[in-house]
Formats: sequence, structure tokens, C-alpha cells
Amino acid sequence: MTYDVAIIGGGIVGLATAYRLTQRFPDRSLIILEKEDRVAAHQTGRNSGVIHSGIYYTPGSLKARNCRAGKQQLEQFCEAHDVAYETCGKVIVAATAEERPRLHKIYAHGQQNGVPCELIGPERLGELEPFVRGVEAIHVPGTGIVDYGGMARALARLVEAAGHPVQLGAPVTDVAARADAITLKTPAGPVTTHHVINCAGLYADRIAQMSGMDPGAQILPFRGEYFKLKPEAEHLCRTLIYPTPDPNFPFLGVHFTKMVGGGVECGPSAVLAFAREGYTFGAVDARDLWEAVTYPGFLALSLRHWRKGLKEIRQSLDRSVYLQSLRHLVPAVQASDLVPAPAGVRAQAVKPNGELVDDFWIRQTDRMLHVINAPSPAATASLAIGQHLAEQMDARFR
Repeated sequence: MTYDVAIIGGGIVGLATAYRLTQRFPDRSLIILEKEDRVAAHQTGRNSGVIHSGIYYTPGSLKARNCRAGKQQLEQFCEAHDVAYETCGKVIVAATAEERPRLHKIYAHGQQNGVPCELIGPERLGELEPFVRGVEAIHVPGTGIVDYGGMARALARLVEAAGHPVQLGAPVTDVAARADAITLKTPAGPVTTHHVINCAGLYADRIAQMSGMDPGAQILPFRGEYFKLKPEAEHLCRTLIYPTPDPNFPFLGVHFTKMVGGGVECGPSAVLAFAREGYTFGAVDARDLWEAVTYPGFLALSLRHWRKGLKEIRQSLDRSVYLQSLRHLVPAVQASDLVPAPAGVRAQAVKPNGELVDDFWIRQTDRMLHVINAPSPAATASLAIGQHLAEQMDARFR
């Protein structure tokens, strides 16, 4: 058969998009193509499970708009479909006086984005998180934690229950476009469709290139390395504890995260992975690595942020440096409190001039929508992103 829509990628953005399409266009046919043997195998299933509030993002950006709407939709979905989540709140901490101007800028963004939050002093901070050191903080009571893998599986069940296949073990190896349709080559056989939505995450740029479109950026994989607190040290963190981030860098810094399934995670760091699925230091893919280090955008990015990059590398290689970052927020944490936890890889789009694509970035051709950049808070915003993509299909279906 020829499908109306094929979605490439069985992560939470692809699944949420499929779910929104089934709601908006119940008579249209669709298929999800996922290269792994399960959904949520990569970014969706390997993150810290935070439901972001929308406080960090530039007012008016796609991140800001979709995060706020997506958070509400996510919580409603979890209630309706028995997915574990908890609204636990978080603090964003200025550990020193030098960090306060950056903290106040984040607070201003929160006010403009309509995020309930308040500036608090050391006394109130100590009531919320007794082991945190800081001169000032933002309390964001609406931030939460969730089982994103469980949410992805629930979305997949709903899509399949509506009569649409989620085809696993089906990596797309070629894209052949004709005037009236597109054929996607997979090991299981070709799939013909009138429209394609590319939600391939770590491989979104390659899918775009297969279709003949210049994505305008390349995905660079950044490995996020985590530790967990041993059970006897979990009392050091009650909720979520974040540092005041560097506004020139897209990562939020090493933080403490209470997990919805129990335990406390610490991290992540952010170092270039030697493979797009490079979850360990020793994981190397020759094509991925060569493509990354010879890309002009990587070279320009490295020159621009070499000090920050060097710190992240040292933090990755030396646990004492990692510990120093954690102690910047919670001085009582000890090296003996930490045990390694599974790492994740973030797909970060970078332009040829080294500029990081900071916002969600969706590009389109006549028959394809490409989600080229969907970093955090894409999981929080997934249902809102899916709704936005479904709305984009309105004109295409007429």
C-alpha cells in the first residue's frame, strides 16, 4: 500500500507526532519506521526524565512556546494513560555573587514566558534543599520528573490501536522522491508514502541529505555522562538542583535530579562522542568521527568554546573534576557517594560557521518535513511539537 504519511524515528517526538496525526486525521494512513528493535532506544530513553518548565528559553522561541504548552499536555497524557510522573519542583542556584546577573536573566525569561517561579535567598533555599550552597536561587515549583520511556511506549500502543503500524528494525537507507510519492528503502522492503516526517534525531541530517535537501546544519553527537548517588547519599538532594548555566553554551551544566523510579542522578557532562551512538568513551564509529572532526562547523565551534570544551573533557576523564562541579552546588557530596550511570547522547545541530542551532528547527520541502534540531526540552514539548507538525500537514492534505 501507499501510506499518506511515513514517520522516520520511533523516539518520543516521532511517536507524539504520529499520535497527533491519528487524532487530527483519523482517516489517513500512516506508518512509523524505527531502526531499533524497540521504541525510545536513544535520546528518549537515555535522559534524566525532567519535565521542563520553560524558564530558560528565549521568549517567543519555539522552545519557549512549545515547552509551556507541551508540559501541560504531557501531564494530562500521563494522567490519562497511567504513565509515572511527579511534580517535585527545582531550584536553579547562583553559588556565587558573580552568577547572580545570569540568574536574574533566567528569572526575567521565566516571567516573560509565564512560568510560575520566585527568587529566593539562602534561608529559603536551605529549607528546600538543606545541603545546597548558594547566595540566591530561583524556585520553580512546577518542574517535574517523568518516565519518558513509559510515555513513548504508551504513545506507540495508542498509534497501533488506531490501526497504524510501528515497524521496528526498519532503518531507512535511501529516499527516492517522485512527483507523486516518496519511496523509503528499508531492509524489510520499500515503503511508499505521499508524505514523510523526518524525526530521526541523531540521523535527521542524513535523512535530509538522502532526500536531496541540504539540512543547513550537521548533527554533532555530545555524550552526556552521568553518575548516581548511592542510596545512603540520596538525602543530599530532595528534588532537582541546577546550576546557573552559561548562556553561551546550550547545555545546562551538571545537576542533581531526583528520578521518578527512585534514586538521584548527577550530570550530565557534555563531550563530543566518537560515534552518533557513542555511549561509552571507547565507542568509535570511523564515519561518524571523521564526519564530525572535518566539519567546518565543529572546527569553528571548538575555537570559539575551547576553554569550556577542555573543562568538559577533563571532567569526563577525571572524576575529581566532575566531583568539583557537583560540590559547587552541594559541598557535602563525596567521591565515594558516586556510582556510574548509563550515558546519553544529545543530537546537536551546528551550522557550518560553528553557530549552535539553539531553537527547535524544522525545515520542509514539498513532501517532507524535517525536524533537524530537537534537543532538550523536546521530550517535554513532544506533544506540542507533534501538534505543530500535524497542523503543518493540513495544507498538504487538501
